[in-house]
Amino acid sequence: MTGRKRKKLTNRLVCAAMLGDTATVRSLLRSGRLDPELPDADGTTALYAASVHGAASTVRVLLRAGARPDTESRGLTDGTPLCGAAAWGHTATVRELLAHGADPDLREDDGTGMSPLRWARQGASGPHPETVAALVAAGAVEEGS
Repeated sequence: MTGRKRKKLTNRLVCAAMLGDTATVRSLLRSGRLDPELPDADGTTALYAASVHGAASTVRVLLRAGARPDTESRGLTDGTPLCGAAAWGHTATVRELLAHGADPDLREDDGTGMSPLRWARQGASGPHPETVAALVAAGAVEEGS
């Protein structure tokens, strides 16, 4: 596959993930020619796009296809999938990421930013008590503790 075609398909994958279009994500990954870890032209990974939009079933498909739960998006949208899901209170997505090995204490921005627990407590649209509870149950601890 040419680099141009790979970029085009990766962009389609990230867009489908953002929309929670699990069938399209599954179809694009089924060919085996796409790496679910590759970011789109803006630096966003499919897993981050699905996580920040609360598409838990799409997150599950991407994780099973080899997307790593702690890979940080870079570019227009920075952050880890768990931080993105926690910030918007997408508890089902948070649980899915944790079940697949996401680090409940991994801070974004290469470890210098906010933690998932802090995002869930203050949130982009929060606080999100149910998401906080899921993170604490998974072993997340307060920053500075």
